[in-house]
Amino acid sequence: MNITLKNGIYGKANTKAHLFEKVRKSFKILLEKLHQILRFRRLCKMPEKTTVSVIKCDVGSLAGHHTVPKPLLDIGEKSLKKAQKSGLINSHYVFHAGDDLELLMVHEKGENNPEIHKLAWDTFLEATEKAKSLKLYGAGQDILRTAFSGNVRGMGPGVAEMEIEERGSDPFVVFAADKTEPGAFNYPMFKIFADPSNTAGLVIDPGMAGGFKFEVLDVMENKKVVLKCPEEMYDLIALIGTPGRYVVSHVWRARDDLICAATSTTKLSLIAGKYVGKDDPVSIVRAQYGLPALGEILVPFMHTYFVEGWMRGSHWGPLMPVGLKDSKCTAFDGPPRIVALGFQVSHGKIASDDSGDPLISDLFDDPAFDLARREAVEYAVALRRMGEFEPARLSAEIMEYTTLPKVLEKLKDKFVKAES
Repeated sequence: MNITLKNGIYGKANTKAHLFEKVRKSFKILLEKLHQILRFRRLCKMPEKTTVSVIKCDVGSLAGHHTVPKPLLDIGEKSLKKAQKSGLINSHYVFHAGDDLELLMVHEKGENNPEIHKLAWDTFLEATEKAKSLKLYGAGQDILRTAFSGNVRGMGPGVAEMEIEERGSDPFVVFAADKTEPGAFNYPMFKIFADPSNTAGLVIDPGMAGGFKFEVLDVMENKKVVLKCPEEMYDLIALIGTPGRYVVSHVWRARDDLICAATSTTKLSLIAGKYVGKDDPVSIVRAQYGLPALGEILVPFMHTYFVEGWMRGSHWGPLMPVGLKDSKCTAFDGPPRIVALGFQVSHGKIASDDSGDPLISDLFDDPAFDLARREAVEYAVALRRMGEFEPARLSAEIMEYTTLPKVLEKLKDKFVKAES
């Protein structure tokens, strides 16, 4: 009886121990499977999206239309620093191109995000109030609407944005121009992504062998078309050779639709119905690894070329590539200026130094562009010798959006029918 009881007790104990061991082994196997699943998910996880946004606005200038004074830049820096601390954006850089306050932001909110655009809008409004308190010239010039509606597009400020899946290394160039219009980027975009005499990679880099696709916007009728180069190169030139109407808005690599470039397309005169200043465009361009190299992106600016804008938005002028220290428009409110900033996007941020300051390269602050600067001055002087005669002044069609119609209105009643 005792033996039976003893065996019964031990039997039950052994059964429990065996059950516990089975549970333990099963749990261990389950954990291993879970770890395998997690490792697999990490390997298969979609790359995180990063967005680069450049939003600009003319909120007021010191002594005319030529530069952004430090108090306004400080407001931009304070606003974006606060947004970065709160986690709304991951990194930022504040600078100016002529009299335009430029906000460069890197974040994970995507394009056209209301929070990002509201951040820029509120920053511009605060800077405008400061400009008014200092009685700066043209305070709030680009603020064409009063109530924010979720997006600054169509409200005055210029916007270029690009959402990307980060590559192993992702170099970027941001261009910002003053005293000109969005079509000013047509010529360099064509040279960079379609002209083998400019971009050797179109010939010798297999990653670019399929060419690039250009989205062209008709700013007058708000229509767009996508043309592929090299197959449709002549059609592309037929359109973008008229920069006042047709604007390159995006560029993609043809073989996989990788986004390569984005350009602001805001036309202030079409929003306001009258001349309220030039559009002063911005552009974002990706470089390297199956895309044009940084050097190929910069080559078109080794010589100047002519753009619409300059004084009162009414003249042709030579575009001058300059470093940030010379980013101010002086002679005849110009010549039109353009700056270029190079940086790396790394893990959703602008790559920074150990202190957290963004690593930014002032690309046009270099003697390689001295010839272009000298040409710009020489061509500017030649054009100014012509005074207000075409082709120094823009065509009558474009002048309809300037202040000239007000002058012509006074002459209307003086005209009489001419005898045949």
